[in-house]
Amino acid sequence: MRRLVADVEVCGPDLETSDRVLTPAALEFLGRLQRAFGARREELLWAREERQAALDEGTLPDFPAASSSHEPEWTISPVPPDLVERKVEITGPVDRKMMINALNSGASTFMADFEDSLSPTWENVVRGQANLMDAVLGTIDFVGPDGRRYELAERTAVLMVRPRGWHLEEKHLLLDGAPLSASLVDFGLYVFHNHAALRARGTGPYFYLPKLEGRLEARLWNEVFVLSQELLGIPRGTIKATVLIETILAAFEMDGILLELREHSAGLNAGRWDYIFSVIKKLGKHPRFLLPERSQVSMTVPFMRAYTALLVETCHRRGAHAQGGMAAFVPNRRDPAVTAKALAKVREDKAREVHDGFDGTWVAHPDLVPVAREELDRVLGARPNQLDRPREWASTGARELLDARVPGGRITQEGLRTNVSVAIRYLDAWLRGTGAVAINNLMEDAATAEISRSQVWQWVYHGASLPGGARVTRALVERIAGEEVVKIRREGSSGLSRLDEAAAIFSRVALGEAFVPFLTVPAYDVLE
Repeated sequence: MRRLVADVEVCGPDLETSDRVLTPAALEFLGRLQRAFGARREELLWAREERQAALDEGTLPDFPAASSSHEPEWTISPVPPDLVERKVEITGPVDRKMMINALNSGASTFMADFEDSLSPTWENVVRGQANLMDAVLGTIDFVGPDGRRYELAERTAVLMVRPRGWHLEEKHLLLDGAPLSASLVDFGLYVFHNHAALRARGTGPYFYLPKLEGRLEARLWNEVFVLSQELLGIPRGTIKATVLIETILAAFEMDGILLELREHSAGLNAGRWDYIFSVIKKLGKHPRFLLPERSQVSMTVPFMRAYTALLVETCHRRGAHAQGGMAAFVPNRRDPAVTAKALAKVREDKAREVHDGFDGTWVAHPDLVPVAREELDRVLGARPNQLDRPREWASTGARELLDARVPGGRITQEGLRTNVSVAIRYLDAWLRGTGAVAINNLMEDAATAEISRSQVWQWVYHGASLPGGARVTRALVERIAGEEVVKIRREGSSGLSRLDEAAAIFSRVALGEAFVPFLTVPAYDVLE
């Protein structure tokens, strides 16, 4: 169905929540944001392509010559009281049942995700906004097929929202015949509908910003915040945003990103999985950045260690929270031994983060909340954060950030097969409307799927050696992909109706001559 509302053409089908979410006033607000910032967004995306061309030709990232670190000492504006303590943050899609469980999990905050853990079908996007409206009002509930009722507890996590990245569009909403920025749609609908109710409850519109590649992209978000607050009559500085440092380029501009968002900043987060993907995407054509299997690229390898050290150092210098990375393990209730082993790794990971100076951390499953909190509390006690902790690290430089050595790292045929299988399985689920999928006891989302397919592309590009002397070739990957598709079908899993499309997209993003920047872009073209 196509209908014109406040100059915005709505191309998606009517849903039971459409009239509530896609009101004329809300769509008019989206149109104003698109007209104000759409052209600048396009310029920044073109700048990404130009910078990528320079990286491919041999230019390596470096810190900006005119860095904010050389400016007089400054700090970000104080965060609201309900963002002072963020020891454990849980993330997940805007699915109704998952949102209730996450809000009730005992975590400090819940990041409701329109990005890596959501398949952006029209139904998911519109219903997700309605779910957020109910969550803000405290009326969200859900009755499962077994009759079990889910509703909010008396005390819930602080709500934060992650809109889709600047690179994505919402094809179901058009202005002057062109798609709206998905970032502006997700942000705009949430802030428009909920700002008054949030403030009435003593909280505010809080966001996580994904995939930024530098301070100019943060500046655009800040301009969006300023105009939105002006249009909606919200006091300036009410909107707060935490930026995910999940690209290698953003790592060189963390100080500038905090400065651009200074009055709206709530800190930085170490988006570890997308960061690994970014290193491959941005620098993967250089042999020195050939990475081994994903499981071997831990947080203790040199370039990951340097990036997290610099993040904590930068945040605490500027009075900002430093939030740690995701624990993606999903408990296996049928195999307690597997769960116990994984929980030990989670504890080790969270203990390392808090000892390194992080103020909080991420988990993907409610069962991990008490495990993570115990490790944070073991060091912090009753303190809400450790912003006042004296820094002990020396300054981290470009050499450390670009040290891609992985001691003992290997590429095996088993690891290659795992990457192929995970990418195809995830793409199949994504095309069917599910953006977070448990595979091999790990919660896979778009970020981890990106690592899997980008590693395959990089290994083929460099003809990486396998044990025994064989090399990773396109033909080998095609054979493995065919075998994995047969295996998935043989398992008899229900609903695998888009497996052939998933395999075709995998071939395009993992075996094409040119590196496709995001697998979700071609996948979105065929998403209903």
